[in-house]
Amino acid sequence: MTDCCDTIAALATPFGYGSVGIIRLSGPKSSEIAHRIFRSSRNIDSFQSHKLYHGDIVSPETGHVIDEVLICFMRAPHSYTGEDTVEINCHGGPLIIKTILNTVTKLGARFAEPGEFTKRAFLNDRLDLSGAEAILDVIKARTEKGLSLAVSRLKGALRQEVGRIREGIVDTLAVLEASIDFSDEDVELENRSITVARLDTCLSHLSRLLATYRNGKILQDGLHVLIIGKPNVGKSSLLNAILGSDRAIVTAIPGTTRDFIEESVHVGGIPLTLVDTAGIRESADLIEEQGISLVWRKLSEADLVLLVFDGSRELDDDDLLVLEKTKDKESVMAVINKEDLPSRLDWNDLLKHRPHLKPIPISAKFKTGLDGLRGEMTRIAALSESVDFDTASITDLRHFQALSRGADFLTRGRDNLLAARPPEIVSVDLREALDRLDEIAGRGLPDEVLNRIFSHFCIGK
Repeated sequence: MTDCCDTIAALATPFGYGSVGIIRLSGPKSSEIAHRIFRSSRNIDSFQSHKLYHGDIVSPETGHVIDEVLICFMRAPHSYTGEDTVEINCHGGPLIIKTILNTVTKLGARFAEPGEFTKRAFLNDRLDLSGAEAILDVIKARTEKGLSLAVSRLKGALRQEVGRIREGIVDTLAVLEASIDFSDEDVELENRSITVARLDTCLSHLSRLLATYRNGKILQDGLHVLIIGKPNVGKSSLLNAILGSDRAIVTAIPGTTRDFIEESVHVGGIPLTLVDTAGIRESADLIEEQGISLVWRKLSEADLVLLVFDGSRELDDDDLLVLEKTKDKESVMAVINKEDLPSRLDWNDLLKHRPHLKPIPISAKFKTGLDGLRGEMTRIAALSESVDFDTASITDLRHFQALSRGADFLTRGRDNLLAARPPEIVSVDLREALDRLDEIAGRGLPDEVLNRIFSHFCIGK
């Protein structure tokens, strides 16, 4: 159990008009507060755990009925948070919800922070950090495949796989520590080849897990696609054409788009976030300059960049600026718009600057060439291999970085073992590897990191 001594309350369902709203309380005063505001339709002396009761929520000050509800008490540690918990199922009107929440806070509860219920579940060992993050992934899943991967992690697939790797490292550490303890007795506790083979097995499992990151990230989060080009090449028209609706304003006036416009679409079963950006040009007003500077910052986050060119005009300095600024991006496509007009853009001039680009001609206005564009986007977004939804996978950058560092330390320990270096040195490497693996479960992470992770949750979860 944690040392949390206060009781928190929040709405666990979306706020607004609905048939049902669920208000959740967690903490030592949950039962006491519920008894003070709940009037059962049947005589009860005390709440039984995990049983629904019908009755009314009443004002403790006036005795007036606030709402007719169903209420459930869950005794610690058998609750989501591991603490005494009460859930009030009331009608889903905003006024009712606000009134009940204000009532329970007057009786000693406080409003919960984002993700605080799940954070308490983590601190009370009801789930590890990877399980807590999987809950958020389940909620935010954008495809059925992404949902399947998130549910698999929620059920413990990642925790179990990391646990198996961890067990192999611990077994090796036990042998090394024993060899240190018995160093004066000239006893070989285990053949070195067996120890190396065990570490190789651990590294093999780690490599397989790391290899799932790209697929997992694509299925969970999709691809972030940035649409870049100078003013009036048709970036907003392209966005509208891919979406099949007029989402962005399209005019003949350069610089119409000053801020980002983000929309989601599925291409080849992969969720894409399309981002329309401000037109890139050297001479711009102050507002445009700010928009352009934001484009370059956004560039680092993009998984795929669509460079849009006006096929009815020759390349100019603004086009060359776009090519120069994106030269370090790997996944880049050249979209030659306005193929409905006489062509003046020489593709050879374009390929001189970026030889590996594959120009794709389209007309965003008449929606021609879009099938070829979607096909190329699908090819780039294609999963690197078939996905097994019953095995462990990673989708979170935090997990990928922790496992990568763990693999580095494990590789160094294995190499030191092969080089016959002292077991004390190898042990240090393996302990570092264990620490990195333990970050997946949340062990040893500073409060600042934990708070940042749980701040991404909604209030009430």
